[in-house]
Amino acid sequence: MPSSEHLSELLDPAGTVLLTIECQQGVVGQDSALPELAKEARSSGVLARVARLVDAAHESGVQVVHAVAERRPDGRGANRNARLFRAAERLPVQQLTGTTAVRVAPPIEVAEEDFVVRRLHGLSPIAGTDVDPLLRNLGCRTLVVTGVSANIAVPNAVFDAVNRGYTVVVPSDAIAGVPAEYTPAMIRNTLALVATITTTDAVLACLKGPRR
Repeated sequence: MPSSEHLSELLDPAGTVLLTIECQQGVVGQDSALPELAKEARSSGVLARVARLVDAAHESGVQVVHAVAERRPDGRGANRNARLFRAAERLPVQQLTGTTAVRVAPPIEVAEEDFVVRRLHGLSPIAGTDVDPLLRNLGCRTLVVTGVSANIAVPNAVFDAVNRGYTVVVPSDAIAGVPAEYTPAMIRNTLALVATITTTDAVLACLKGPRR
């Protein structure tokens, strides 16, 4: 874990953006297309911790970006080149544009100043979306990554952000995947090699504490 001084330097509000990944009703909500993942995100407290981080970001002036996955009702432009995409087409809950499924899920609050970036294809919240140019225009240097899933979208976001020159901070208790034991193993063996791993409480302490 980084020292509080080092983490505080990384999380200077002027250069920090908080990214929530697929924290949408059709993924982590009560009527999720992925009930096992939704149960893990909610019962583990991950969704509540993401909400706390978002609230603290709003209070401290840290920009928040919500990355949402969706598809057109006609499916045009969506990937079909992996088993995951083909399976998603058969799920009882579809992440269709304009539906409740693609709204950010409670208890996360979306403020007027937040960005909601929607992707219609691929696996990454960053590659092929508006996230990277928005981060650059916002002067982002440090990206705090939260949300789901630790299996696919979260590591995609971390790798893409690092490849684009951002410093990435991952609160390890604010991401979720399935099975539950996979997430800490993936963090320890993969994300810890490229990102700064910390906790929600440590990030909150930096955001709410006095700036040097």
